[in-house]
Amino acid sequence: MKILLTGGGTGGHFYPLIAIAEKLTEVADKEKIIDLKLYYMSDRPYDKRMLFENNITYVQIPAGKMRTYFSIRNFFDIFSTATGMFFGLISMFFIYPDVVISKGGYAAFPAVFAAKLLRIPVIVHESDSYPGRLNVWTAKFAQKVAISWPEAIEFLPKEKTALTGQPIRKNILNGSKEGAHEFFKLNSNLPIILVIGGSQGAEMINNIFLEVLPDLLSKYQIIHQTGIDNIDDVLSRSKLVMEKNDNITRYVAVPYLNNLATRMAAGIADIIVSRAGSAIFEIASWGIPSIIIPINNSNGDHQRKNAYNYARTGACEVIDETNLTPHVLISEIDKIMSNKEKREKMKIAALSFANKDAAEKIATEAIKIAQSHEEI
Repeated sequence: MKILLTGGGTGGHFYPLIAIAEKLTEVADKEKIIDLKLYYMSDRPYDKRMLFENNITYVQIPAGKMRTYFSIRNFFDIFSTATGMFFGLISMFFIYPDVVISKGGYAAFPAVFAAKLLRIPVIVHESDSYPGRLNVWTAKFAQKVAISWPEAIEFLPKEKTALTGQPIRKNILNGSKEGAHEFFKLNSNLPIILVIGGSQGAEMINNIFLEVLPDLLSKYQIIHQTGIDNIDDVLSRSKLVMEKNDNITRYVAVPYLNNLATRMAAGIADIIVSRAGSAIFEIASWGIPSIIIPINNSNGDHQRKNAYNYARTGACEVIDETNLTPHVLISEIDKIMSNKEKREKMKIAALSFANKDAAEKIATEAIKIAQSHEEI
């Protein structure tokens, strides 16, 4: 049995596929399927270690972005897309998987295009409340469509779409408090704010937190995931902002949170400040109150829609980028942290929103479709 995973561009595409791959292996073991082979087709491996750890064979193909704005790169990416379609078709023909699982994104196009031509069953998973253009197109011929937000059903074929939630890697599905304060060298008696800006970090969030560091560190501790490209700048600026201020020891800036660090941070965080991408589902699974700051110019305005749809559950507060000032940020954090009853209600709402078995649902359906395809 062969199952091919595709998607790319960000961790929001890659990591849910890893979560599905973990469950595919578990379901295959449970059903005594001994010949399961997993493939990942994209323009870059994103995380080679995770592919290796999950016994996933990487298949590289070129891919070009389909931007909705003017850019000279659109012209050159036409050739990348055409080349990707050709090599994607050749690779897909020789692998000939029993099912393709697509998370969407520009890098998935060559794979789903090839699957359509070769009549290979496709399962689509959409993470956002406003689906991406590729997923809307793929859903027309896909066998099954899985969504994380009920609002996405409006744009997809209802008869084959199911609300599964977002697949989350098993290693970060639950936080771990044991040894976490020592891990980050933080005090167990002071509340902790966890700041996450997505897999690439978020420059606007980094900047606003550097502005408010002295105020926030007077009463809170902060774990700040800055993004790999931003860490040096954030560290140097934080030292300037907190010069001769002893509370600098309450601030921990990291470029990236691996599985262990994510689990530890989730175990001790009292509140999370985040963008409105896939991180929302991880936050919900941890049951942590949050402040969500969506990107204003995301495709289809999906981040704002994600944020306000999540806010309607009562699990978070939203600060629009246009309203993001030091005073507003501090005020929102203080409002939540000073109200224990509000935090408890937000926690309950977050856990009610989370679908922790999403990866298993998708993996089970994929195995079922693959078995049917093998018999044809």
